[in-house]
Amino acid sequence: MGTKERQDRERQAVTDSILDAARELFLVEGYTNVSIRKIAERVEYSPAAIYSYYASKDDIFLALANEGFHRLDASVTAAMVPDGDPLENVRACWWAFYEFSKDQPEYFLLMFVDRTVPRITQEWEGFEFLQEMLAHAVAAIQRAIDAGALPSSLSPNVAMHMLWAGLIGPAVVGIRHRLASGEDYDALARDVLNATIAGLQAGVNTTFVSCKCADEGVAGAPVPVGVRRHES
Repeated sequence: MGTKERQDRERQAVTDSILDAARELFLVEGYTNVSIRKIAERVEYSPAAIYSYYASKDDIFLALANEGFHRLDASVTAAMVPDGDPLENVRACWWAFYEFSKDQPEYFLLMFVDRTVPRITQEWEGFEFLQEMLAHAVAAIQRAIDAGALPSSLSPNVAMHMLWAGLIGPAVVGIRHRLASGEDYDALARDVLNATIAGLQAGVNTTFVSCKCADEGVAGAPVPVGVRRHES
């Protein structure tokens, strides 16, 4: 192994440890209470050393969110079967979204729920892997429409919003442990998913209008709480 390759690997290992520490601290303490000093203590580096990797706490959390969107996109893509049943692929796509909230709760809260990280809120539309994930979800819905499994009058962007909004609920309820003892989180999420898809199949009248701003990577991408898009 050459010197540069070894240095690159060592730097990547430190970067990973910084992001891991930030993610763990975020879940326990929240963004506001996480500091560069606390992250440095967790990875046994000096604060000055952390700054040689990231210029600010915001930069750390921006990188963390981008990594989370990358992981989610990979999970959603892997869940769908090439040339499989189009409607089942829609179901699998959004079940993977819910499963991600269980497997990676720190990422999920940071990406979709928390609004205290300024740069994530401000740069929401700039996350490449978010746009790719949403594009895959919209494409899966369009394939189901083309196959006749969903009504031809259905907007795939509107359907994406409905499924996204529907699954956010049980995902957050699960992360925050808000059901009574003995109540099944997965059953709730499955019922929400199945009911939403059944409504879409039945041609439910929708009133939501998907914004198609010129600067959006994916028309109508979901926006976190507290963010308002400009009007075109």
